[in-house]
This record gives sequence, C-alpha cells and structure tokens, in this order.
Amino acid sequence: MNETAPETAYAKINLALHVRRRREDGYHELETLFAFVDAGDELSAVPAARDDLRVVGEFGGALDDPFGNIVARALSALPHGPGWAVTLDKRLPVAAGLGGGSADAGAVFRMVERSHGLPADWPARAAALGADVPACVLSRACIGLGTGTELEPVDNDLAGMACLLVNPRVPLSTGPVFKAWDGQDRGPLPTGNVRTITLTGRNDLEPPALALCPVIGDVLTALRTTAPLIARMSGSGATCFALYEDYGAAEAAAAQIARSQPGWWQLLGKLR
Repeated sequence: MNETAPETAYAKINLALHVRRRREDGYHELETLFAFVDAGDELSAVPAARDDLRVVGEFGGALDDPFGNIVARALSALPHGPGWAVTLDKRLPVAAGLGGGSADAGAVFRMVERSHGLPADWPARAAALGADVPACVLSRACIGLGTGTELEPVDNDLAGMACLLVNPRVPLSTGPVFKAWDGQDRGPLPTGNVRTITLTGRNDLEPPALALCPVIGDVLTALRTTAPLIARMSGSGATCFALYEDYGAAEAAAAQIARSQPGWWQLLGKLR
C-alpha cells in the first residue's frame, strides 16, 4: 500500500433508540435510527513490516490497551496485504454514546475497501467486532434492528442539518445502562423519514442513564434552552445532541454552552 488518505471515523448518534426486550443470549432487541455527524476521530496508515497502532489526540490516553483496541482487531479481521502502521487521532470521548470505537473500526473497513476491496462477508466480520460496526462502516443514516446489526435504508431528509454534540466529560459504560433499563417495551420505532422518526421516537436508555449519571439532565436542559428542533441523549450516554434548522443558531448555541459550561466537551457539525 501507499500512504492512505486520512479517513474520518464519523461520530455516530442514535436519533431514536427503542429497546424492545432482553434476549436469552444477554443482548437486547433494539430498533434504532442511526445517523452520523460529519466529524470525528481521524485515522491514517502507512506501509510497515507488521501491523501497528499508535493512538494520539485528546482522548488517546483513555485507551489503555491500544493493541486490544477495536482498530487493531478490525485490521486483523480483514485481508489487507502487508503491514499497516495506523495512527488514530482520538478526538471523540470514550464511553460516550457516540460509537467511537465502532466508528474507528468502520473507518478501517473503508480504508481497506479503498486499497484492497472488502470481502463479500464484510457485514458479518463487522458485526463480530461490535453491534454498531456495520452501520459505522456505511456511516449514513439507516435503521438498525436486532442488536443493531440488521440494517435497513431510510429516507434521510435531515442530511446537512446542523448538529451540536455535548458531553459533560463523564464516561458512562453501556453495560450498566442496559442493566438498569426497566424491561418495559414502550412500542416500536415509528415509520417514515428521518425527521418523522426523530421527532416521534424516543431513547429508552435515557431514564436509566439519567439515574446513573444525573449530569445528563443538566446537558439536556442546557441544550433545550437554545431552542433546537430536538435535544436528546445519544445511545447509552452521556453525550447528548441537539439539531438546528439553521447553522448560525447552532453556532450561537455552542457559544452559549461554552460560556456557561467551559469544561464540557462539544462538537459542532452537520448530519451526513
């Protein structure tokens, strides 16, 4: 391979997330609307004698075992010729509800696709790495069913909409949030386009996440005071998102929250 062009691991958000039931295998039956922001971690690779991974960036220190990192496992899962020395610039917070690790793995799949092509069974290889990985390989709005690996297309009428992500810099692992879910099936994901599903859907993990991490409520309150189209928690938290019809309004909201909560992490972008 020649040096690859940098690849963005686009931040994943769940515009809606309905938990239907606990399965006997320990996983949960989900119906979710995936969407992706046009920014995230950055990956690059150069030829090397063997595969290697270097992690840098603001949140690189949160990955205490880079060789057990999902990026290294994604490389091992795909034929890609001689060794790749990958640099991961970790810009997204870890354990944040943004699918950061899955997004990183998805970026590796796209890098391999450009240089070698992907095997026909790539969806199964991606799903073996994590439930969000197949969606993150595509990095476009879609419906996720089952554990999130069964993907269906959706009419994405919110592409290009301004999106503000805010995280209080409190990590929140997925497992405890799912464990705290009350087990009540509140109904299926709505049908329709992305706007309709977003506005009429919900995130069933928001109540248990709030119980475990009450500052999420402060983030949602701060976002809702900026008059967005909608503000909601993403995934299992603690990151929350707000959507705005006007990019200038999103910029003003970001500035307002930065003034009132300078310690919070935020990312401003547009939905892909």
